[in-house]
Amino acid sequence: MTEPAAAAPHRARPGSRAEMAARTWHNLRVLLHERGDRRREVTEALGMSFFRIKALRHIAAAPEPMTLGGLADALLTDRPYATLVVDDLVGRGLVERSPNPADRRSKLVTATATGRAAAAEAERILDTPPPSLHDLPDEDLAVLDRVAARLVADE
Repeated sequence: MTEPAAAAPHRARPGSRAEMAARTWHNLRVLLHERGDRRREVTEALGMSFFRIKALRHIAAAPEPMTLGGLADALLTDRPYATLVVDDLVGRGLVERSPNPADRRSKLVTATATGRAAAAEAERILDTPPPSLHDLPDEDLAVLDRVAARLVADE
C-alpha cells in the first residue's frame, strides 16, 4: 500500500504551494483508490468491468436514448470499443438497442429496468464514503465538503 504523502517524493521546493498541492493530491489519491476503493467493490457486486459499469451509468442517467457515438464521446473511447461494451450490456439484459428515427444508420441505446437498477446499485456503492470521512470532526468535514465542491464545480 502507498505510504502517506509525507513519504512521497516531490520535485517541488519543500514548503512551497506546489509541494502542498502535490501532497494533497497524493493523499486524496490514496484515500480514493486504496483506502476507499469502491471500484473494486462495485465490479465485484455487478460482475463486470468498471468501464462497463461506467457505460451503464452514463446510459441510465441520460435523459434521452444515447447514440453509440454519443456514448463513445462521453466515455472518451472509440466507437468500435463502445459497440463492444454495448454488445456485452445487451447480452446481460442491461441495455437495449433501437433504431434511431433521426438517422437510420445509427442505433439508440437505453437502459432496461434491470440496467437502471444495476446502475442505481453502482451509484449507491460508489457514493458510500470511506469510514475515515465519518471519523472526521464536524468542522473538518464541513471544510472538506466545501473545498471538494469547489474542486468539482463546473468552470
